[in-house]
Amino acid sequence: MNIVLAVLKAFAVGGLICVFGQLLIDYTRLTPGKILVGFVVLGVILGAFGIYEPLLNWAECGASVPLTGFGAALTKGTREAIDEKGLLGVINGPLSSAATGVTIALLCGGIAAIFSRPKDK
Repeated sequence: MNIVLAVLKAFAVGGLICVFGQLLIDYTRLTPGKILVGFVVLGVILGAFGIYEPLLNWAECGASVPLTGFGAALTKGTREAIDEKGLLGVINGPLSSAATGVTIALLCGGIAAIFSRPKDK
């Protein structure tokens, strides 16, 4: 696929997800934390019904990087683990499918903490 087209699709889809989040911040009384959790739950629901997978295939990183993609990854990992290990997959699946993303987030947060100088407000 043409790299320019792939970047444009990723930017458009990721940007639309961000615009939706910004609209929620601007026009509702929801806190950012509730909006973030809502995006993960929305990704879980869309992933469970198989709606998010075609968007992931089409937009690639534009759909997998936002929090909705994290929720969809949790659902996919759970579904695969249940097929493989039975009921134990409900616990094992989301942990194994999200481990890479969580590890990277923790490492980046740790590196940022080393180089930043936080101050009390």
